[in-house]
Amino acid sequence: MHTFKNEPLTDFSLPANHDAIRQALKSVGSQLGRTYKLGIGDREYDSTHHYHSLDPCQHSRLVGVISQGNREHAEQAIAAAWEAFASWGKLPSGQRAMHLLKLAAIMRRRKAELTAWLIFEVGKNWVEADADVAEAIDFCEYYARGAMELAQGGKVATSPGEHNQLIYLPLGVGIVISPWNFPLAILLGTVMSAVVMGNTVIMKPANSGATIAAKAFELVREADFPAGVINYLPCSGSDVGEYLVRHPSTRFINFTGSKVVGLRVHEQASQTPPEQLWIKRVIAEMGGKDCIIVDETTDLDEAARGIVKSAFGFQGQKCSACSRVIVLERVYDDMTQRIKDLTEALSMGPAEDNHQVTAVIDKKAYDSISKYIKSCTSCTLVTGGKGDDKTGFYIEPTVFADIDPCSPMAQEEIFGPVLAVIKAKDFAEALEIGNNTEYGLTASVYSNDRRRLDWASRELHVGNLYLNRACTGALVGVHPFGGFNMSGTNSKAGGPDYLPLFVQAKTITEKL
Repeated sequence: MHTFKNEPLTDFSLPANHDAIRQALKSVGSQLGRTYKLGIGDREYDSTHHYHSLDPCQHSRLVGVISQGNREHAEQAIAAAWEAFASWGKLPSGQRAMHLLKLAAIMRRRKAELTAWLIFEVGKNWVEADADVAEAIDFCEYYARGAMELAQGGKVATSPGEHNQLIYLPLGVGIVISPWNFPLAILLGTVMSAVVMGNTVIMKPANSGATIAAKAFELVREADFPAGVINYLPCSGSDVGEYLVRHPSTRFINFTGSKVVGLRVHEQASQTPPEQLWIKRVIAEMGGKDCIIVDETTDLDEAARGIVKSAFGFQGQKCSACSRVIVLERVYDDMTQRIKDLTEALSMGPAEDNHQVTAVIDKKAYDSISKYIKSCTSCTLVTGGKGDDKTGFYIEPTVFADIDPCSPMAQEEIFGPVLAVIKAKDFAEALEIGNNTEYGLTASVYSNDRRRLDWASRELHVGNLYLNRACTGALVGVHPFGGFNMSGTNSKAGGPDYLPLFVQAKTITEKL
């Protein structure tokens, strides 16, 4: 098996790549509006309830009609997953890994098509959508190799007269609850990490990205995963999702989403009814209120580019997005002006036309973000602030200055194209403000002072700290991803510590 390398991103300035994505958009556009059934075991099920997934950039356009599972379907999925586990969990690790590598190869061949689905369903521009597909490929490739390494067992010391082993066994059946903002990469990353270690899963995608999840499920079948190893069950989170989390036959939950829902998952999973034989394991990646600190020693133009990229890439709809900029007072006005200039230069429009900023995901998000913008009456509006939801859910990239570090604008996850600029009198106060939230996911520091960079490395309490670069764009295998505090369980997706979360260790000692 070759050494892992990240999947290259597509260069759309090349005519062949530009033509390929245009052709894919045309082809996928002709497939919009189809109905997708549930996939449980070796069967498909329709339902009486459906979710209509709309193009956020043109909300009159239907992308997919998604069948919604009920509790009966949930019981069927759990039964199918446990039945499949009996054989899948006993397969040699290399055989399981080959399915992931086959899936990666299929996605690589169909990258333009998958990119087009992401553009239509969640409003990613070409670059963001292509990166989502590349990350999905990376997860399959990286976890396949990691599983092969863990199959060798753990290292134990020798003892005279004994033979000792430490082996890793799969947990069983898990529930994967995935978000809409990375509907291919996070979905497949959280699913494949579990199944490559011998577990079987029920995947419950967010409905806003469930058409893409249905396409991923089609690829899973094409990659010859046995029936029941992966089951496709979009459903109501507050009803069927919670039913799955509480179910005594559920062994683990891999969750990515908001803090509120993540904490509820954690609370419900901790309950142990009499018929449950285990303590459920919860892997949770939740929210962030991420910051970038800028001091007077850095290249302000470079910092401004990193800030705008981190704040407004995919409309700020990333848990790693920069939503707070903390600037030392000596360069505060200068930095704010540079951010304003770059923000106002961003183009906004439909994702299929590859604008830098497109629409936010849906009406609920539009209303929530707009409410934050309107509530910031004591702030200084630097640029943006307007929205238009007539044809799509568009909100201008918005920058506020003179933000109180303790205000809702500086404390709460907005999950949209809104940036708060905060003044700090010195670097010590900047670090204090940076740590002054309940989250701890990503942060970045722009400085040419080595002592300050070291200081930040020690003191900024985040799972992913970037020095002199943007705070988004973690690469699988390069930047293991996961945060502290209310940002989750610090699971470090795409890193060497992730796969062990899906196994249990067994020591075997034999007297010689």
